[in-house]
Amino acid sequence: MTNAKSPASLTKDNIQTTLVSMTLPMLVGMITLMTFNLVDTFFISMLGTVQLAAISFTFPVSFALISLSIGLSIGTSAVIAKALGGGRLSEARTDGQVALGLSAALVAALALLGYLLTEPLFTALGASKEVLVYIRQYMDIWFCGAVLLVLPMVGNAVLRAAGDTKTPSIIMASSGLVNAVLDPVLIFGVGPLPALGMQGAAIATLISWIFGSTLILYLLVKRDLISTGWISITLLLSVCRKILRIGLPAAGANMLTPLAMGVLTAIMASYGAAAVAAFGVGARLESLACLVVLALSMTLPPFVSQNFGAGLMSRVQQAYRLCGRFVMLWQLGVYLVMAALAWPLASLFSDEPDVLTILRQFIWILPLAYGLQGITILTNSSFNALHQPGSALLLSLVRLFVFYLPFAWLGGKLYGVVGLFVGCVIANLFTAILAWNWFNRALRRTSEEALL
Repeated sequence: MTNAKSPASLTKDNIQTTLVSMTLPMLVGMITLMTFNLVDTFFISMLGTVQLAAISFTFPVSFALISLSIGLSIGTSAVIAKALGGGRLSEARTDGQVALGLSAALVAALALLGYLLTEPLFTALGASKEVLVYIRQYMDIWFCGAVLLVLPMVGNAVLRAAGDTKTPSIIMASSGLVNAVLDPVLIFGVGPLPALGMQGAAIATLISWIFGSTLILYLLVKRDLISTGWISITLLLSVCRKILRIGLPAAGANMLTPLAMGVLTAIMASYGAAAVAAFGVGARLESLACLVVLALSMTLPPFVSQNFGAGLMSRVQQAYRLCGRFVMLWQLGVYLVMAALAWPLASLFSDEPDVLTILRQFIWILPLAYGLQGITILTNSSFNALHQPGSALLLSLVRLFVFYLPFAWLGGKLYGVVGLFVGCVIANLFTAILAWNWFNRALRRTSEEALL
């Protein structure tokens, strides 16, 4: 198995340089991908407010499958990186092979369930019959191709665990570019190609997944990063348990986010289609605004796992604290830029006064907490990298059901949409304080156990 320079082999003084060199390629790829996804929302918004509301309703459900894929990729990365940190290359190759098959099977099962329950699921979220027509046009195709979503995500996790963050960024950016180019062609039609509307957007996404899956599988086999032979049932089950021990709690923690988004979307639906449309656009702007945090959450775990596998806990602590301080300062700068550009940003996606008003309120309030939210995200990924998925899951449960949803609901009841947004900010503050102290205590405990 080829392996890039291992973080565990680096000197103490190079921690910051290593994290930067690992994160920058991921950041470039994610910026490109998220930008193209925002373009996707832009083109759908040109179809009308009902279609924009429809795509906003799909976000919690589609993100549930994405969260499962993220969780499985986290489990894959943690298991493989620890094996590499301990010098067990053959074990890492087998882990990668099993991870791809296991992930495809689990996502296929969940996608089938979603396809069969589309109407009752989205009706429960508050979608009207008019909106549900457009949701079906998009999600029927999306569900059918969901297996092709997970393969690039888990395959990229194998590459990151081996120290390669440049190739995953290229794959993400290329897939996003394919989607962005095909979106206007298939949504609005060009020449002999008919206008397919919402179905066109889903087909463009499906083609981009096919492209990404084909490319990642080719690279993994060519670089000998995964085994390709038959393995025994005993070994298969053993590796599945190892991956699922981290992957399922990580997936559960990530799937709590779309669950919370679903509840918030249902609350927003009580304010009308304009509120749902604005909230959906805001959620996509949030993904773009938090790109640095998301990139760090993908590159910090392999660093943590490899140093954990090598018994170098002091470097884990330094890396976590360095990243935490950085995201707080970075996201403050992001907030100032977004607040200053709130009017033109909102105008890109709608010209309806109600949508514009709520979207600007979103931009002026929620990004205040993105640095705090980043602390929680990094803590979750670091807990998983330390092979403590139960702590990551419990932190997510506390964040959403003790702080986030109760504070958002109470704020909405007292002061409407603005109060809901302020409640989310306060909830992120309390969660970040808890997460920071919790993880530092866990690090001290792990270090003390390693000395015994």
